[in-house]
Amino acid sequence: MKETIKAFWLNDLAFEADVDGHKIYMDTAVEHGGKNMGPRPKLLMMVALAGCTGMDVAAILKKMREEVESLTVEVEGDVSEEHPKKFMGMKVIYRVKGKGVNLKNVEKAVTLSSTKYCGVSANYSKDFPISHEIILEE
Repeated sequence: MKETIKAFWLNDLAFEADVDGHKIYMDTAVEHGGKNMGPRPKLLMMVALAGCTGMDVAAILKKMREEVESLTVEVEGDVSEEHPKKFMGMKVIYRVKGKGVNLKNVEKAVTLSSTKYCGVSANYSKDFPISHEIILEE
């Protein structure tokens, strides 16, 4: 199986990517030569992780019949100071809200995502550590 996307140069440092028929704009800040027309590509790596693991956790908790009202996935990334400025680690914070949601089930869902299902996590974890935090909100 092979996945393909295309990114088209717009102007200056801005690109438009076509991903499954969806447009994603990427650029950089004005002080770095861009026009801030979209997010920086490196931050989209964190978006990919949040989306991948978030979808897994939501699906697993649904199968467990947990009554989740909201699920927020926040990703913090530690970036090196020198070039190439790369991620040295990421922390994924899951905020789960719902009446009577079982913490053990959320922990199991996060573990299954990070060790079995999330391809983004599987790729990233080869290059840097990924930690997790779960916050239950009633």
